[in-house]
Amino acid sequence: MADRKKINLPYLYKKYADGEPITMLTCYDYPTAYLQEEAGIEMILVGDSLGMTMLGYESTLPVTMNDMIRHSQAVRRGAPTVWLIGDMPYMTYQPCVEDAIRNAGRFMAEASCDAVKLEGGREMADRMAGIVAAGIPCMGHLGLTPQSASSLGGFRVQGRDAARAARIIEDAKILEEAGAYSILLEMVPERICQLITERAHIPIISLGSGPHANGQLLIYHDMFGLYPRFKPKMAKVYGNAGEVILNGLKDYVKEVIDQSFPQREHWFTMKDDDYDDLLQHLAESEHNDD
Repeated sequence: MADRKKINLPYLYKKYADGEPITMLTCYDYPTAYLQEEAGIEMILVGDSLGMTMLGYESTLPVTMNDMIRHSQAVRRGAPTVWLIGDMPYMTYQPCVEDAIRNAGRFMAEASCDAVKLEGGREMADRMAGIVAAGIPCMGHLGLTPQSASSLGGFRVQGRDAARAARIIEDAKILEEAGAYSILLEMVPERICQLITERAHIPIISLGSGPHANGQLLIYHDMFGLYPRFKPKMAKVYGNAGEVILNGLKDYVKEVIDQSFPQREHWFTMKDDDYDDLLQHLAESEHNDD
């Protein structure tokens, strides 16, 4: 969208104040970022989910800061006007506040991100506060937090019982008080998301948490059938690009084997005179070698 101005916090807060939903997707590469920019997506999360969707890991845990920086740089080049969020990978913020600030700063300085995101509630409030005090907008992430999936019992809905739901609601308030500009709720019951949204004074984004948030997030690879291992319930498939690509690859293999590809329009030629000159040159060279 060449005519779109750079999206900033005042823009996002105005949409929030006006009750207008905010659009958000994950993205990890330049060509996809270009398409999302053209489609008008407002917030892009370069998620550590790239460890699974792009790098083939079983979880997000092996992803490094260098991985995240390289992919964030590519996305920024493809989507210059979006609000770009760098996802803090595992153990780049958990050890201490100083590590959190340092690594958040790398996203801003090296990848031109607009914000960062970290997982966790009250136990990460001091990291959130430190990052925000350093002048870096920071998004919170509650509910299913993939970096802690082993302690949460796997990739499952969080907050179905009253005690856990109350803790998530309290954590949302704590993160807001620590300075979060927004909070992502992943896989919590929709009524819990609604309660948090009604109580919050910042935008709440839903990932599989129902319609009552101030915006929605989907994982790009899920919505286009590009992740082969599983299809999450929360993902709506807007087009099965994975099937289209697979069928194209099969056709390519077939056509190479039966030699129906390439056709004349798929290769380059040279003029007859130039080719004759080349043959003469080669013949003279071979004669001189003898």
